[in-house]
Amino acid sequence: MFVVGIGPGNPLDRTSRAEQAIAASTLVVGYDPYVASLADLCIDKEMVTSGMRQETERCRVALQRAQQGEVVALVSSGDAGVYGMAGLAMEMAEAENLNISIEVIAGVSAANAAAAQLGAPLMLDSATISLSDLLIPWETIVTRLQAVAAADLVVSLYNPRSKKRIHQLEDAAKIFLQHRPRNTPVGIVTAASDPQQQIIYSDLDHFLDEEIGMRSLVIIGNRTTRIITGRMVTPRGYYK
Repeated sequence: MFVVGIGPGNPLDRTSRAEQAIAASTLVVGYDPYVASLADLCIDKEMVTSGMRQETERCRVALQRAQQGEVVALVSSGDAGVYGMAGLAMEMAEAENLNISIEVIAGVSAANAAAAQLGAPLMLDSATISLSDLLIPWETIVTRLQAVAAADLVVSLYNPRSKKRIHQLEDAAKIFLQHRPRNTPVGIVTAASDPQQQIIYSDLDHFLDEEIGMRSLVIIGNRTTRIITGRMVTPRGYYK
């Protein structure tokens, strides 16, 4: 079974390895929009899709069909090992004592896709944190935010805001304002690589005023991050 990271969704951002894995598979399993983005690769494939929050069900179908001898591609957006399906597939295979060969195919993560659109904000040490508290207690996320803010790491915030989850991003902003200047650059990329892509440059004092949703990724710079000719850059230190 392949667990495939398909990147942010644009065919140009797929890796050759991802396309080869899907080509070698007879069954493609994934979240509806992700599989739809692979239509050009799945003309002769069986496809099993489902909606949000059905990750376990999708993974079980993929594992069961692989156990039956089929070659299966279980797809994730971005990188399958970064908030994707790779870990769940391995956990379930172990728990259910399935003798399946699982190969993880790396993809362009949301953080990398967004950073490329913004400039070069991840040139120095950085962290990724999801603000979704559906699976992780909010208190634990707060502890991580505080540690990252104090360590002056650039941070990529996944799942920053939804219709129901509002305070999480506001709380994160307050934490970072305790450790960084108000004019610290903040970049927001919504629907990276999509025709509807939106790129916003703001700062720590004002970014909450922008439109931010579940398809957005927020990158907060560190104390050295700055705007160079309209692009967000965190100097690595090469140029003196």
